[in-house]
Amino acid sequence: MSLRRALLIDLDGVLRTWDVERALAVERWAGLPDGAIAKTGLAKDLLEPVLTGKIDDPTWRRRLTSRLLSKHPEAQVADAVAAWSANVGTVNREVLGLVRRVRANHTVVLVANATTRLADDLEQLGLTDAFDHVVNSAQLGHCKPDAAVFEHALALAEVEAGSAVFVDDVESNVAGAAALGIPAIAFTDAAALGEALTSNGLLEAPAAVASP
Repeated sequence: MSLRRALLIDLDGVLRTWDVERALAVERWAGLPDGAIAKTGLAKDLLEPVLTGKIDDPTWRRRLTSRLLSKHPEAQVADAVAAWSANVGTVNREVLGLVRRVRANHTVVLVANATTRLADDLEQLGLTDAFDHVVNSAQLGHCKPDAAVFEHALALAEVEAGSAVFVDDVESNVAGAAALGIPAIAFTDAAALGEALTSNGLLEAPAAVASP
């Protein structure tokens, strides 16, 4: 039997996807420019404090609302932000299937740059019990690609860097993990991820079909 290893996996853009058209519909209904909510909310001076736990999720959304109102006083900003916030995204079922297969033999750690709302989101997505451990940047006080995030994940999984595999859709995060000696995969789609997990030894290769 192979030694137990660990999969460290991102949430957004890997396990969770977002309906861009739904967000655009909300903005257009409210009289906001396309992409205004995300562009404003993801501005570094708003995003960094909430991802490192300096402010909580409700405070971030209040600040987002205030900033949008200052730029678009004629729009239905409060209602738009409320509708945007109610969406928790959709689980990529193919990726979740891979996670479950890996977890049958190895430790799985969710490693997310997230807000204090993460636990609630995971519950709504049905992912509360999908991982052995969860690393939330808002609780840790550090964001990927900070080395402290990866080191914490490795400690929870009780493995060395070379015995883990990290998956993320953000290149700087992939590079940060690789710099610590963690084999890192840049996520593109479930099929490619399955192949990469197999080549890295976290999944068994499909059995060869014998010729008739």
